[in-house]
Amino acid sequence: MEDKKPPVIRTHKVYSNEELMGKIDVSSHPEFTRIKPMHTTKSGVYLRKQAYEAFQEMYEAALKDGVHLKIVSAARPFAHQKSIWEAKWTGARLVSGKDLSKTLPNPKDRALEILQYSSMPGTSRHHWGTDIDLNNLENSWFEQGNGLKIYNWLKDNALVYGYCQTYTPKGADRPYGYEEEKWHWSYLPIALDMTQQYEKRIQDTDIAGFKGAEAATEIGIVEKYVLGINKDCK
Repeated sequence: MEDKKPPVIRTHKVYSNEELMGKIDVSSHPEFTRIKPMHTTKSGVYLRKQAYEAFQEMYEAALKDGVHLKIVSAARPFAHQKSIWEAKWTGARLVSGKDLSKTLPNPKDRALEILQYSSMPGTSRHHWGTDIDLNNLENSWFEQGNGLKIYNWLKDNALVYGYCQTYTPKGADRPYGYEEEKWHWSYLPIALDMTQQYEKRIQDTDIAGFKGAEAATEIGIVEKYVLGINKDCK
């Protein structure tokens, strides 16, 4: 393995509320770039340029150790997240085999069920272009075989390139937020600033424009979900 280097220094840039809430066009935004086919399982996937440059360095280092990283999801604008959320909200997309519009008529209960793994529009870190999902979207996949090899490599090396596992197991240090996601990694040199600015400027009442948004204030979506992350990523 090549010699390790310290993470890239954060830029302390100020981001607009639109950027924080994903209300931008990532395909035309000057700070975003399209991910090359060799690095992703999908087409038309975007990431912030600095985050992508760091990923490419991490990708090459991993290859030298026999680890092949693949981005399965990156930047997701508000409209994209809205389509995911509303499909689950209305029952058009089943959650654990259930139509939540029928099994959970109470808005808060239904939102909390969806929030186990899907963000409310306007609150997802994938809006920022700093966060990536790698290789597989099942924790069990990363617990044996090649998946375990990849996960162990990431735990040992990702921070060298500025990446941190955002959602670790919940417990005393992380009582709120999404369930563990071994695949979700965040580029801290940018995401640290965006997290802090989101905390200062975005309120639960700002979360609107989609079905089920009324549950945001009752849940405390900003404090418990946007900020309910691995303490090492703050």
